[in-house]
Amino acid sequence: MKISWNGHSCFTIEGENTTLVTDPHDGKSIGIRPPRLHGDVVLVTHEHFDHNAVKMVSGDPKVINTEFNGRVRDVEIKTIMGYHDDVKGAKRGEMRLYRFVMDGVRMLHCGDIGHIPTPDMLEKIGDVDILFIPVGDVFTVGPEEAKKTIKLINPRLVIPMHYRVGGLSLSIRPLDDFLSLFPEDIVIRVGNEVEFERSDIEDGGIPESIWVFSL
Repeated sequence: MKISWNGHSCFTIEGENTTLVTDPHDGKSIGIRPPRLHGDVVLVTHEHFDHNAVKMVSGDPKVINTEFNGRVRDVEIKTIMGYHDDVKGAKRGEMRLYRFVMDGVRMLHCGDIGHIPTPDMLEKIGDVDILFIPVGDVFTVGPEEAKKTIKLINPRLVIPMHYRVGGLSLSIRPLDDFLSLFPEDIVIRVGNEVEFERSDIEDGGIPESIWVFSL
């Protein structure tokens, strides 16, 4: 399996038979390089311009942009509803978290979640190997709330997203504000993409860690 970061909350996840893209953006609308995206499945957590640019994804993909529970190709997808703010959607409405399983790896993409998950949400989420979580504050949870969420979900690996990078036109916090809350020895800088096997993240494989991607 290979995971590549396309900036913001957009990742390309390549499994054995299926390529999945999360929250595509067009780059120029948020001040960063436009991504080159190709996929079989696209997950859109909510209809904001920096998360729903499905036209950027080539390959005639199946787009999931509503509440969905089922299988697309060989990917099992489960929707957990949440809010884009900490006042039950009064400011920015609802959004979707997607829990999906590819090649036996359990992943959760939190989109622009703006609050700590409720007990009901945590029950629906279940066990997670890889957690994609926003950390930039303002429009989403910030570093402290993200850390609390990580403790509740207890994934094997954490991939932070939706934070300030060079050129980004959104006024959100930088990654270092989040990383400063954790020991340095669990932070692994993987570059723009990383390849791994399922066995790498099973017990006895990769230790609990934070993978930091770069553009």
